[in-house]
Amino acid sequence: MPEVMDVGVAWGRMKVGRYPRLVEVFPGLAADIVHLLRADGDGDSLADTVEDLPFHGRCTCGATCANLLTAPVGSPCPYLVELGHGDEVAILLSLDATATAITAIEVLDGRDLVPAVDLSV
Repeated sequence: MPEVMDVGVAWGRMKVGRYPRLVEVFPGLAADIVHLLRADGDGDSLADTVEDLPFHGRCTCGATCANLLTAPVGSPCPYLVELGHGDEVAILLSLDATATAITAIEVLDGRDLVPAVDLSV
């Protein structure tokens, strides 16, 4: 598994209703996460979970926040996994207390996070 850091953080707000899968809303991001986890060599167990991650919406703490929620608000996320190329971190994954489930994704590489599906329904 990639290096896991203890950060002791829980945050965010979730959308109400049925949750689409992250792979449906942000397919390119989901593919990048899987690729980076598998490239690490130790992230296969987390990579296997990405296809089924629910998308609970964006963090609403501020207009420029790039956190995407994949668990309900208040879900513990005491661990972080850094994903990127070389020394440049592109994505931070927040993990649950067991370090086996992704609870949030922070996108740091500046990509435009435009949903691939209409979320207004």
